[in-house]
Amino acid sequence: MLIFKQWLSENVGFSDSAVHNLTTSVAVLVVLYGARYIILRTVLRQTESITKRYRWRKALTYSSTFLAIFLVGRIWLEGLQSVATFAGLLAAGLTIALQDLVVNFAGWLFILWRRPFDVGDRIEIADHTGDVIDLRIFMFSMMEVGKWVNADQSTGRVVQIPNGLIFKRTLANYHRGFKHIWNELGVLVTFESDWEKAKSILQTIVDDRTQHFSTMAQEELRRSAQQLMIFYNKLTPIVWTEVKDSGVMLTIRYLCDPRRRRSTGQEIWEDILKEFAKHDDIDFAYPTVRYYLNHLEGKENARAPAPGSGNPGSQ
Repeated sequence: MLIFKQWLSENVGFSDSAVHNLTTSVAVLVVLYGARYIILRTVLRQTESITKRYRWRKALTYSSTFLAIFLVGRIWLEGLQSVATFAGLLAAGLTIALQDLVVNFAGWLFILWRRPFDVGDRIEIADHTGDVIDLRIFMFSMMEVGKWVNADQSTGRVVQIPNGLIFKRTLANYHRGFKHIWNELGVLVTFESDWEKAKSILQTIVDDRTQHFSTMAQEELRRSAQQLMIFYNKLTPIVWTEVKDSGVMLTIRYLCDPRRRRSTGQEIWEDILKEFAKHDDIDFAYPTVRYYLNHLEGKENARAPAPGSGNPGSQ
C-alpha cells in the first residue's frame, strides 16, 4: 500500500492528503461491496423464494450505496462542517440511490396537487384500465377492467401502478371533466331490407333508452365548460348510415356512463332484436356467398343483356 501511495505521489502528482483519501475511499468501497456480496450469497443459498431474494438484493443495494456515499463523502469532506452542505450532499446521494422511490413520491405529491384522478375514478394508463381503489405514497391500486373480459367489466385483478408513471405515460380519465363517454353499436342490414325503416326504429330505441343520459350530459357540459374547452354540437343520440360489403351499416352513437357501457348496449340490442322480428322487410346481414344473375336481378334498366340475345342493347 505504501508503494502504491508513493507511486501516486511521484507519477500522478497527487498530494499526500489526496492519496490518503483516495486509498481510504477504495478500501471502504471494497469492504462495503465485499460485505454485500457475501451477505447476498448467503441469502441466496438459504432461500429459494424469488420474492425474498429480490427484496434482499434491493435492500442491500440501497443500504450499501447509502453507506458508500456517506463514508466516502466524510473522507473527502472531513474539514467541511457545514450542516446545510452535508445535508444537501446527503440528499443528492439519496436521490441517486433511491431515484425510483423519489420519483414515485414526487408523483404522489403531483397527484394530490393537480388531482388528475381521484379514488373511484376509472382511468387508463400504461396499457392498464381500471377503477382506482387506493392511493399511497409510492403507488396506487386499480381494480382492472377489460383485458380478456369483453367490454369494460372487472377481471378481478388488483393492479399496482407506481406513482412516477404519471410523468412518463399518457393518462386517460373516464370521469374527469366530462363524465360520460360515447359508445357505438353497428347494426348491419341487407341491401334488400327497408333500411330507412330500420334506421327509424333504431333512432326510436336509442332515444328511449338514453334520453336521461343526454339530459345529464347537457348539465355536465355546462359546468365543465367553465374550466375546460369542451364543446359538442350535439349530445343527443344519432344513427349514421354507411354502405359495407355485406349490406347497409347503421351505426348507433349515444352517450352513456363508463361503467354502464355493456349494460346499455345489451338493453339496446334486446330492443333491436324484438323490433326487427316484427318486420318481414328487415333482415340482419352477414358475410355470405351468393350467385347473382345480373340479367335477371337488380333494377330493370341496369340489367345485363340476356345470354344469346346477340344485341348488347336489347332485352
